[in-house]
Amino acid sequence: MINIVYRLKSPKFFEEAIDEIELEGVIVRPTYLSICQADQRYYQGSRPAEILEKKLPMALIHEGIGEVVFDESGKLKSGDKVVMIPNTPEGKDVYRANYSYDSKFRGSGFDGFTSDLIKLQSDRVVKIPNEFNPHVAAFIELMTVSYQGISRFSEIAITPKDVLGVWGDGNLGFITALFLKEKFPESKVYVFGKHLENLNLFSFADGIYQIHNVPKDLLIDHAFECVGSSASQSAIEQIIDLINPQGSINLFGVSEYPIPLNTRMVLEKGLTIQGNSRSEREDFVGVVETLKQNPKLFEYLGKLVTNICEINSLNDLKESFDKDYISNFGKTILKWDK
Repeated sequence: MINIVYRLKSPKFFEEAIDEIELEGVIVRPTYLSICQADQRYYQGSRPAEILEKKLPMALIHEGIGEVVFDESGKLKSGDKVVMIPNTPEGKDVYRANYSYDSKFRGSGFDGFTSDLIKLQSDRVVKIPNEFNPHVAAFIELMTVSYQGISRFSEIAITPKDVLGVWGDGNLGFITALFLKEKFPESKVYVFGKHLENLNLFSFADGIYQIHNVPKDLLIDHAFECVGSSASQSAIEQIIDLINPQGSINLFGVSEYPIPLNTRMVLEKGLTIQGNSRSEREDFVGVVETLKQNPKLFEYLGKLVTNICEINSLNDLKESFDKDYISNFGKTILKWDK
């Protein structure tokens, strides 16, 4: 089959390329995609020059849903709605696939979802109900990052989970705090951030605090850092100050720069630090089931949708990235009409 792929050739410049796609595995036509900060780093050219030279040209976007066009196994029907899994394991080793050296990731190691058709292995799609809000379903992948980190936290936490702190008032902080409240309804979930207008959207949280105005007697049992960039340093410093002994610090934020760490206090308090990145199929299944069982979550998650852009041309795609770049909060959703 003839397929057209829309690749970023250089920062802020997309191009079309004709590709041949074999009729095997599962063929999906993308319908709704979501822009991630990682996509923006490529589009803006803010990754190191040697990385851009190595990876471009490349189709962006790793968050999205679509409709099945063909399924070699016959398990899925034409028109079935699915969420696409960007992590692609190759080979086998002892590591979980989203941390494996042998895995590739769409929109990072190879082409993402900005094309007319996507060919995936049968285990790289998870069926979703027709009634799912497509604007929210488009960023299920981002939800799975929180989901897998919280699942791992549940396994390593050895002290009470009475008070959980989330640092970061952006998209990932919002989702992580929401999922923590859903999974641990008896726990208090406090959110720490810089922007009061963002924090006010965390209506489900038990408390919101601007980082420069935290009560002196406030302590937490476990922390979730969803800040990223150079701001991770001050967030981690504050976490170490406020966390109780033997708590866990769960890191989600991505930084291009080394972040200093107060190891003296980490040792003195006996803290556990856990890194979290990406996700795997079981996390997608878990998120889809969570959304099925708790449809009220769509109401909260819908607050994250700030831009909906119809994409009919390369210029539309460019304008959507430019619009997303100036948004201080929320997700830009692409209605993929290519």
